[in-house]
Amino acid sequence: MDLNHYRMNWNYPTAIRVGIGRITELPEACHALGIRAPLLVTDPGLAALSMLDKALLQCRDDGLQTELFSAIKGNPTGQNVMDGVAAFKAGGHDGVIAFGGGSALDAGKAIALMAGQDRPLWDFEDIGDNCLRVNVAGMAPVVAVPTTAGTGSEVGRASVITDEVAQLKRIIFHARMLPDQVILDPQLSVGLPAKITAATGMDALSHNLEAYCSPLFHPMAEGIALEGMRLVKEYLPRAVAKGADVEARLHMLVASTMGATAFQRGLGAMHALAHPLGALYDAHHGLLNAVLMPFVLQANQAHIEPQMERLARYLDLKKPGFAGVLDWILQLRAEVGIPHSLGEIGIDDTRVEQVGKMAEVDPSAGTNPIAFSSAEYSKLFTRALHGEI
Repeated sequence: MDLNHYRMNWNYPTAIRVGIGRITELPEACHALGIRAPLLVTDPGLAALSMLDKALLQCRDDGLQTELFSAIKGNPTGQNVMDGVAAFKAGGHDGVIAFGGGSALDAGKAIALMAGQDRPLWDFEDIGDNCLRVNVAGMAPVVAVPTTAGTGSEVGRASVITDEVAQLKRIIFHARMLPDQVILDPQLSVGLPAKITAATGMDALSHNLEAYCSPLFHPMAEGIALEGMRLVKEYLPRAVAKGADVEARLHMLVASTMGATAFQRGLGAMHALAHPLGALYDAHHGLLNAVLMPFVLQANQAHIEPQMERLARYLDLKKPGFAGVLDWILQLRAEVGIPHSLGEIGIDDTRVEQVGKMAEVDPSAGTNPIAFSSAEYSKLFTRALHGEI
């Protein structure tokens, strides 16, 4: 296959430049938004890599006054965001390049939001009409460059930020937080370790799968989710087994973008549990969703049988219906090296009741096919903790 076949410009849900080598268009993407002095936001790991040096050099050679901010955690905190805002203001920046995985993208978008606000970050949590508090004129434009295929934050209108004081993850939302320009270049994810490729790829699957199972009426999102899951089925094992498979990397980036587009329809119990577990145990979000996936599916089985019948047919699975989908997910997890239980990734049973209560009120719980009580979430957490299928 000629990989130039995949070189495209899309405009759904925002302006997206897709293809190998498109990172060379980063300065052009900034100019298209009137950005002259971008703050490049990334994580400490990426900040040490040559791809970041090249991106900075590209921008600076093009006359862009570009500086780097990388003081963010894997689960970015409110303090990380405000430190980034301080760097944004101190450097006289007028836009943000959010470069990296979900943590960098979420932090970069939140920094761009907060650059021109006079209220605290948590005043913009996705509750009620809090988004109306935003001074839209103060928001900075964003160019998003994902280097992992997982969160799809490059096409999201929100950032998930950890409130360290309250020990929970809060969703900061405004429609204008959707990045203005996106670059999907698979070469940037080629060096990603197999374990991270697997965890982030399963995160992309969780977004598509939960959006597909949501009870809300949104046929467009349902269709996107179906194709996103097909791409994961075909390309995630390839990307994990052979990290230099650029075609597989590209399709996984697309599947990630599709997942975040599809979850306009909502998420569910995987994320309702992953959010508190991530906040309390500082665990990798994608890995949490990957481990939780089959346990949540089983808990929802009574309400998702028709969807699973269609999904099994679309994915051409060996077994039909729910059983076929569950078997596929268990086999996929084993193939890409995902642990079976939460206990295997360092989660313990000291906060079972707390996790249940936090999951019940998590925004993602609102579109789970079944409205679980806190006690039911605690039981679900316990089964995933011990690997009880």
